Amino acid sequence: MGKGPLSFRRLSSIRRRKKGSAVKDDASQTSTPSSPPPPPPINAGGQIVGGTGKAKKKAGGARLWMRFDRTGAMEVVECDKSTIIKRASVPARDLRILGPVFSHSSNILAREKAIVVNLEVIKAIVTAEEVLLLDPLRPEVLPFVERLKQQFPQRNGTDNASANVQSPLPLDLEAAEGLQSELPFEFQVLEIALEVVCSYVDRSVVVLETEAWPVLDELTKNVSTENLEYVRSLKSNLTRLLARVQKVRDELEHLLDDNEDMADLYLTRKWIQNQQNEAILAGTASNSIVPPLHNTSNLHRLTSNRSASMVTSNTDEDDVEDLEMLLEAYFMQLEGMRNKILTVREYIDDTEDYVNIQLDNQRNELIQLQLTLTIASFAIAAETLLASLFGMNIHCPLYDTHGVFGYFVWSVTALCIVLFMVTLGYARWKKLLGS
Repeated sequence: MGKGPLSFRRLSSIRRRKKGSAVKDDASQTSTPSSPPPPPPINAGGQIVGGTGKAKKKAGGARLWMRFDRTGAMEVVECDKSTIIKRASVPARDLRILGPVFSHSSNILAREKAIVVNLEVIKAIVTAEEVLLLDPLRPEVLPFVERLKQQFPQRNGTDNASANVQSPLPLDLEAAEGLQSELPFEFQVLEIALEVVCSYVDRSVVVLETEAWPVLDELTKNVSTENLEYVRSLKSNLTRLLARVQKVRDELEHLLDDNEDMADLYLTRKWIQNQQNEAILAGTASNSIVPPLHNTSNLHRLTSNRSASMVTSNTDEDDVEDLEMLLEAYFMQLEGMRNKILTVREYIDDTEDYVNIQLDNQRNELIQLQLTLTIASFAIAAETLLASLFGMNIHCPLYDTHGVFGYFVWSVTALCIVLFMVTLGYARWKKLLGS
């Protein structure tokens, strides 16, 4: 998605360049850091997997987590719920959403300092500094881990220090420009998660389409029990896949319909605003001990800076265009996958209708054949009745007539044939039989 024609980075690059001048002015007025510092590794409550020491017994309720921060640092540990709750500042019920009970649901929940992501195989807690990924060693999750490594290559302290020394611009100004030139960390992780989920679902849709067309074409040619069983299994898989796509699509649609929910997902913005508020409070506290001669001018300057900061903060809170463009791009992809699945389902329904028409036609032919045989049986039964009457040992004048037997038999047979034709014509007149 990052390199495709619908890439969100390409769609929003022009608008970000327009914001460059405004960002430089804001960055020159404040000295607050523009990105959260890298978090420390998880030490308490977890055991590093693959360590050199002797492995301890797994704690009760501990699960395998991977911590990946914005600097590319990564570690895989076994943590219990309390450690994750304290580190990510999320309620305990959010961890239940990531559990096996809600494994088939799709959720993107915004919390004060984290985003809880439960999309298909991706179950993670994203903060402004790091992402905590559940069960990172599953084969379905490994592509997500590889994309994180590609997006955030690991950097060491020496490289960062040399880059800062060679930088001609102030540190805060460059950092502020960097934040505007690219998505925040949490949105980059969310974009990678949506990309991996869309790729995973798209592969399932392609496999479903590849299996569906030959089976359905074969069913139209040969209606057999084996082919019907294949179609039944195919339709079950299609229904499950459609439900999965629909859940992810509905979750994105829910976010797109509510700007407040999208604004709550801006974790880096909220962190910067908190840092600005703390800096203003610290400046106000330090200004309280300034001599009276300079107190009035400094207080006026702090008040003007604070009001400008509040106006900028309110403007930024209403700006969700970056996230909206990101979600819309993947919403369009999921909508296309949903349309593909619906197309396959419509083809299956059309095939079932065609097969039902064939079966109804054969059933009608059998009914017509049964009706024809019934009419023939009725005519033969009439001839049999006359033969049985003359077969009794009762004297009749016809017995004394010489050569009458042949004439009588042929006459009765002709009468039965006429009876058959009359009855058959009546059935066709009533449209009980086809022409």
